Amino acid sequence: MEKRKFGRARWLLAGLCVVLLLSGCKGMEKAEEKKSIRIGVSLYRGDDTFINNIRGELEKCAKEYEQGHGVKVTLDIQDAKGSQNIQNNQVERFISLGCDVMCINPVDRTAASAMIDKAMTAEVPVVFFNRKPVEEDMDRWDQLFYVGAEARESAVLQGSIVVDRYREDPASLDKNGDGVVSYVLLEGESSHQDSLIRTEWSIQTLKDGGVPIEKITGGIANWERSQASALMEQWLEQYPGRIELVVCNNDDMALGAIDALERAEAEGINLVGIDGTTPGLEAVESGKLMGTVSSDKEQYAGAIFAIAVDKAMGQEIRQELALENGKYYQCPQQIVEKNP
Repeated sequence: MEKRKFGRARWLLAGLCVVLLLSGCKGMEKAEEKKSIRIGVSLYRGDDTFINNIRGELEKCAKEYEQGHGVKVTLDIQDAKGSQNIQNNQVERFISLGCDVMCINPVDRTAASAMIDKAMTAEVPVVFFNRKPVEEDMDRWDQLFYVGAEARESAVLQGSIVVDRYREDPASLDKNGDGVVSYVLLEGESSHQDSLIRTEWSIQTLKDGGVPIEKITGGIANWERSQASALMEQWLEQYPGRIELVVCNNDDMALGAIDALERAEAEGINLVGIDGTTPGLEAVESGKLMGTVSSDKEQYAGAIFAIAVDKAMGQEIRQELALENGKYYQCPQQIVEKNP
């Protein structure tokens, strides 16, 4: 699996963004019969860094599309604040306002059925993203779509960062030279499919890659920087001098762990994340984070917007998206790291 260093990865991301904006935000035939569209967007939590990055990219796509096609795009973006009941009410509101399509980042992927019921009754297509509803729900209607990054791929890429570094320089990870890399694990929400899969396959990749590992402890920080910081601070006190590696299900938790390390003035501990958020990429560039896995936010948001606009304009979804089973789009991912 090819490993890309930070500078080159960032250049490639920029190139992908340009390609996407040309195809996802600009590359459609202008539909003369429709001069405005309304898209309802519900975020599971507006303060999630990755989701906030996606929101920003969606807004950019809407502006690009308006400028390129003369069609007014109203993005009605709402924060569900982690409440499925609030999100259900937001869906009802979108429908009452006449939204042409809804883009939903579900609070609870197992509770999407009620939202789907409302959408089907009102005949409003739905683009789910980041949290994939269960397959039984996705199969209920041909106007349901999903955009995300394949969780197993994220985890394997994350694990390969550590594997490659260990093969290059075992001592850079095995700081105390005892022949074992002792690690702690910061996990996302216990009910989120990505958290479960990332946890399993990142560690399995380390084992398959021949890295001698020993788990010290782990904990659920719910994707949050502050929770991860509190856990890391606790672990540093409980296991002084033992932690050599911190495996994090996302960048925000990695940043929280870095906050705790800096407060404790602890050095020599490596961290890996997932998501390639803006602050996560900055941490890689500064050397605070050994590496992350970027799911290319520009292309991710561009796919969401492209599907939404195609449905809102009454067009067939563009073939270049190459949706799996006509409804799934998996965003490409790549390693981002800095030279050791």
